[in-house]
Amino acid sequence: MIEFTVNSILLGVGLAMDAFSVSVANGLNNPLMRGKVRVRIAGTFAGFQCLMPVLGWMFVHFLVNIFSVFQKWIPWIALALLLYIGGKMIYEAVVDKDGEKEEEEFAGKELTNRLLIIQGIATSIDALSVGFTIVDYKAVMAIVCALIIAVVTFIICMIGLKLGIKVGMRLAKKASIFGGMILIFIGIEIFVKGVLM
Repeated sequence: MIEFTVNSILLGVGLAMDAFSVSVANGLNNPLMRGKVRVRIAGTFAGFQCLMPVLGWMFVHFLVNIFSVFQKWIPWIALALLLYIGGKMIYEAVVDKDGEKEEEEFAGKELTNRLLIIQGIATSIDALSVGFTIVDYKAVMAIVCALIIAVVTFIICMIGLKLGIKVGMRLAKKASIFGGMILIFIGIEIFVKGVLM
């Protein structure tokens, strides 16, 4: 049981790194983010990180052929989603002619549900492959493992948001550009790891 818990925590840490980086970018983009919004962002990432391994486990058990065909598209999907979000952040920062963002604007600059879901999918889609690593687990164990991954992801994302917010307050003028660049870099990294390695 201890080995199962430790392995699940380590899986959670490994899978949460992309979500952590995106959380930092979100914090940079909105340095005056409210606590409720932080919980919503971290909760969304945790939810997707919980869902994807379970789906992967189900695919391995019930739809092996479909999953193997779909797996080669995972890096492409993640790249497209993160390029879109990162490019949009950079575009909005560059179009802002004066380059300055007032405090009220930051306070109201909350991530839309649509963009948050796109981020959640992009940062967790590679977690589908975890279904292969937990294929020997019974259904209950697979769900418990996924829940542990979700808790770890939530904690790590809350830390990432806090870090991004602290740095974002100091770099308010360039925060959106920097945050967008982080997202694009993550997309390229996922793509390179998935296609070339």
